[in-house]
Amino acid sequence: MVPDHSFQKELSSCSVSKLPEGFYDRVEEGSIKLIKNKAENFGFSKESILLEGQAEPIKSDLVILATGFNGIDKLKHIFESPKFQGFIVGKDDDAVPLYRECIHPQIPQLAIIGFSESDANLYTSEIRCRWLAELFDGKFKLPNIKVMEKDIAEWDKYKKRYSYSKNYRRSCIATLHIWYNDQLCRDMRWNPKRKKGLLAEWFDPYGPMDYAGLHSYIRASSPSFREVSFFLFSFVFKILLYFSSFPSC
Repeated sequence: MVPDHSFQKELSSCSVSKLPEGFYDRVEEGSIKLIKNKAENFGFSKESILLEGQAEPIKSDLVILATGFNGIDKLKHIFESPKFQGFIVGKDDDAVPLYRECIHPQIPQLAIIGFSESDANLYTSEIRCRWLAELFDGKFKLPNIKVMEKDIAEWDKYKKRYSYSKNYRRSCIATLHIWYNDQLCRDMRWNPKRKKGLLAEWFDPYGPMDYAGLHSYIRASSPSFREVSFFLFSFVFKILLYFSSFPSC
């Protein structure tokens, strides 16, 4: 079970799995059995499962059939037209070309939520849905096709450089999550700086709770922390100058 790729590649391709405590110990003792089998036929008895190619049935209390699926094929077969199938799939050596990870430049009427992964999929999909709602509500507009394709190409370069090649096309933003959220916030004219204070912005890690309460998001047009701090500093400085101008008794 030792992977043949680095932790960075695993994280960059959203291949990291969170396992329950003591999982590997139970695998070693045999109470959990991991069986890699591509059998097309299988059957169940009262207390076991029989896989094609296995001589003996496997006694089990619980069976998890981790069959997987090909998400790219599912996207492709949304359309009957070969032309649109080619649009959505893109080139074999590129990631699926989605602007902001959810809209194809050539098919702007279609939005795809959940294909691009991260290390926290629930809130990633939630903020994308809010982005779409703002788009449909006319709060902002999509750029032209060339601009969207250029943006997609920039993200594609990063994915080719850092993502695990085996899972490259699945499109993972785990190591770019904060930057990605900043883009969505700027599109919606929200302030991407979610922290309360400059020190927190520099040193406090970002997480899903920083984007909680979507209705209370601060618009980017509102004064930033830096602008407010400068205003207060200028005000206090002027007061000090005013009082220092009086002659001492």
